[in-house]
Amino acid sequence: MDFTPYTLLTDLGWIAVLLIIGNILRNRLRLLQALLLPAPITAGLLGLLLGDEVLGVIHWSDQVGTYTMLLIAVVFASMAYSMELGGSVATGARNMWGYSTAMFMGQWGLFVLLGIYFFAPVFGTEPWFGIMLPVGFVGGFGTAAAVGSALEEIGVDGASSLGFTSATVGTIVAIVGGVIMANWGIRNGKASQLAGDLPQDLRTGYIQNEDERPSIGKATTNPSSIEPLALHGGFIVFTVLVAYMINSAIKGQWPNVSIPLFAMSFVVGLLGRFLLKLAGRPNYLDGATINSISGAATDFMIAFGIASIVPAALAGYWQALVVMFVLGTIFCVVWMFWAGPLFFGKNWLERGLFGWGWATAAVATGIALLKMVDPKLKSGTLNEYGVAYVGFAPFEIGMTILAPIAVIAGFTTGFGWIAFAIAVAVVVLAFARKWVPVREPS
Repeated sequence: MDFTPYTLLTDLGWIAVLLIIGNILRNRLRLLQALLLPAPITAGLLGLLLGDEVLGVIHWSDQVGTYTMLLIAVVFASMAYSMELGGSVATGARNMWGYSTAMFMGQWGLFVLLGIYFFAPVFGTEPWFGIMLPVGFVGGFGTAAAVGSALEEIGVDGASSLGFTSATVGTIVAIVGGVIMANWGIRNGKASQLAGDLPQDLRTGYIQNEDERPSIGKATTNPSSIEPLALHGGFIVFTVLVAYMINSAIKGQWPNVSIPLFAMSFVVGLLGRFLLKLAGRPNYLDGATINSISGAATDFMIAFGIASIVPAALAGYWQALVVMFVLGTIFCVVWMFWAGPLFFGKNWLERGLFGWGWATAAVATGIALLKMVDPKLKSGTLNEYGVAYVGFAPFEIGMTILAPIAVIAGFTTGFGWIAFAIAVAVVVLAFARKWVPVREPS
């Protein structure tokens, strides 16, 4: 079947309907509210169930898996324009930085090495297989799309399916495990803040009170000239286009060189941001509006990514996947209950539960779980994370960009050992600088 604009319309139309259905189900079903299951995940699972791979009700085009590659490029281009640059890690956030960085790099390093030294000889998997755990767990759907699409570009079939499966399992582990841990912490008096029910809008996904509905951005241009949303969207799409053109030029000159589109989009976005500052218009684009565009692209990316999972691609890995997901869950549980009290002292539950959420799924999931034990966010967890993220961001962005490049370059083993060594070095630094064990004020 030839791909036409109407083919794109059909794919977008179906996924849009499924997103709406996912939101309605979240609004109506108590089970989904209790699990805090995001609508894009529900939409993706419905798309997979109704697609040709299972029931055959919806006939997706053969390009549906490619959409994630473009959408993650949109997300990274948006990140370049909206992320906060500069600043330093405050003293109050240093332990959050140590906890986050050691966990993040530890998960990457440990499972890359397990993929090489355990999964490959025992299950006969490829050397890159272990990457799929951190790609889906601590990386989330964005990293799954980025790394999966980059690997498929060099002929690694099924990488996106593996990545999105890992991210989906990680989200379920995060939510189910987080709810159990939150209830345990509340019952055993581990929560330092007054515990309460989650806000109704967070449970149902619908903000009923119009006065409480937040703005999704501010206009930076008068609509008589150009609609602000068109301007912001145009900047992002043009950034991805320039990145694609640069990649095509590089590929034409050096056929064996492959740079992920999302990575180039991020670099071009940073260049665009610099040019705006050079032109005296550093605030020409509104960060909140850019984030809204990025969030919308992420929702569609998650839904398309799950819907495009090919179960047949997972068949040869199912035993290894089960073992890997069990080991990944054990790693996150051990890290939370060992490193949480070590880095944060008696107020570890809020910070540990937040860390659990994004270690297995995403920061948004961590925030949702945090609100179960800290409904008014008075523990200072998010403030600490916000400051610590300045020092943590290079690791997060860098691993997403470098992981597929390491596989392409045949440097997977070295990549794993370097990541693991960084994690160990951060823990050693925390002890050497006497950040841990945490000393309670007298």
